[in-house]
Amino acid sequence: MEKDSAGMNQAAHQFRCPRCGNIGEYSGKAGERLIVTCDSCKTKGRVTIPGIAEPPSTNGNAIEITHLRKLFKDFPAVDDVSFYVKKGEIFGLLGPNGAGKSTIIRMLCTLTRPTAGVATVAGYDIVKQSGKVRTHIGLVSEKMIMYEQLTARENLKLFGKLYNLPNDFLNKRIDELLAFVRMEKWADHRINTFSTGMKQRINVIRALVNQPEILFLDEPTLGLDPQSTAEIRELTKRINTENGTTIILTTHIMFEAEALCKRMGIIDHGKIVALDTPANLKKLVSGTDVSTFEIEVSNLEPRMMTSVQSLGSVKSLIQEDSNHLLVRTTGNDAFDDIVDSLRKNGAKVRMVKNLEPSLEDVFLHLTGREAREKVTENTPSSSVGPGHGPGRRRPKRIR
Repeated sequence: MEKDSAGMNQAAHQFRCPRCGNIGEYSGKAGERLIVTCDSCKTKGRVTIPGIAEPPSTNGNAIEITHLRKLFKDFPAVDDVSFYVKKGEIFGLLGPNGAGKSTIIRMLCTLTRPTAGVATVAGYDIVKQSGKVRTHIGLVSEKMIMYEQLTARENLKLFGKLYNLPNDFLNKRIDELLAFVRMEKWADHRINTFSTGMKQRINVIRALVNQPEILFLDEPTLGLDPQSTAEIRELTKRINTENGTTIILTTHIMFEAEALCKRMGIIDHGKIVALDTPANLKKLVSGTDVSTFEIEVSNLEPRMMTSVQSLGSVKSLIQEDSNHLLVRTTGNDAFDDIVDSLRKNGAKVRMVKNLEPSLEDVFLHLTGREAREKVTENTPSSSVGPGHGPGRRRPKRIR
């Protein structure tokens, strides 16, 4: 092991010339990119020393954002956002469609430049040191980034080559990743033969080929069936706990955010409106007059629900099954109003339970948006685009 002038360790690694097959030995720091010349045929090329380069001091933070802004013409998609993400944590970004979540992710991944402000990822400036940032991150975007006609192994090898990883190192890494998601049996099958859940597992490990210190997951369970969704959530936990990877997660699913994230920021209209642990965020509404009641009615009829829904204190009503209602209310007299309304319509009320505030209550309280109360198969597509909403068609899964 050699040391450079700054006292950093430099390891010697062997690389095979792609032209003549000659094996040469080169020294460098982990993650360093070198221009080398083959001793035999004099072919020049670039190599990357395996491993993760040590980043500058980051005060224990994987990401630091200060007064970040992004304008599209005169529209502020991200408006003066500041926060940090600790090393090794799962951090959630929640917000309605168009709130600015994906724009923040794109800036942190150096896919678009900020209009103003400063951000560092793994200690590197996202504008001045974008190349360094990219060597330390992985991105799983909303859209799967894979080639359908290639096998799982071929896809992983292709993306590994983009990082100039040596063949021996890359092949070993691919085997490790396939085993990590239990996909060894399908390693040499084409992607277009996989179910959506299998594709997403390969899509996630594609972002891990370069051993990233920080992983961005932009709505990774969107459009997946319940079984596949559970698999991706479990995989996310394992990546974080077993590898120590810092994860930034965007999602619309409140349960998912609460189950995975140590801290989360809620963004609306390009601004962070709240940032804390899930438990502390719930306290934002526990002191207000917002309540959620679970009500069991043995003879529930549509006219009873209509009567309750017409009350001024009722914000939303969801029929969970043939006998249970979930009613979100405001005001101190809401409970009495609901019970009186039901009894006037002949309802046989078996049970009323006052539920603790949920993360969805916090989300709706802060963003002022009402959630969809019911989705049917015949609901037409909304205007938010093919990737979101009740109109999204989900492909058939092949198991």
